[in-house]
Parts: sequence; C-alpha cells; structure tokens
Amino acid sequence: MSKQKIHIGIEEANAGFKRFSEAWKSAENKSSDEPEVHLNFENLEDLARLLTTKRLELLRTLRREGPLSVKALAKILNRDYKNVHTDTAMLEQAELIQRNEEGQIHSPWDVIDAQVRLVA
Repeated sequence: MSKQKIHIGIEEANAGFKRFSEAWKSAENKSSDEPEVHLNFENLEDLARLLTTKRLELLRTLRREGPLSVKALAKILNRDYKNVHTDTAMLEQAELIQRNEEGQIHSPWDVIDAQVRLVA
C-alpha cells in the first residue's frame, strides 16, 4: 500500500497552473501512476503561519494516535481546548486534517513534504 503524501511549498500561480496542465496531460495519456497532492502558498510567511510548531506536533499526534475528538487531542497534547480547536479548524480548512463519520479528526497524510527554495 502506498503512503499518502502531500507536497507543501511556495509557488507562484503561473507555475502551479503549468504543473496542473502537465498533470492533466499525463493523466489523459495514462502515464501517471499516482496522483500528486499539492498545497502551495504565495510566500514563506503564509506557509509558516499555517504550519506552526504546535500544529505540526498536532499532526504528528493524530498520525500516531489515530482519529480523536478535539477534547481528547487537547488532553494528549496538554494544551488548552480553545487553542487546539483553533488549530484544528485552520488545518481542516487547509485540508491537512479531516473529520470521520463520528466527527473525530484525523490526518490522511503519512508524509508531508514541505520545501522552500532559497533561489528561484
């Protein structure tokens, strides 16, 4: 079974459109085995605002523990419920976490590949 992977980085809109177009052509020609999932930001500040140290710890905990309620997650992390709720809302909006049928949150990603280019 392949691992679920998401690529996170900084990318200008035109580069993203070009990559999307190439992926579309590849899919039409059936030359692509697995779909790629990307989450791109316009700048490093936006990326860093979403992927804080606390939120990365939250994601790791969800991968290790499996689906949890926000209350249970806050307890495991030894953090205030309100702050964990805010973090999960931000991560859910970015589709880095999801809710199951019971309303518990989980991370569908085995690997988060984040890259920052220092030179264009």
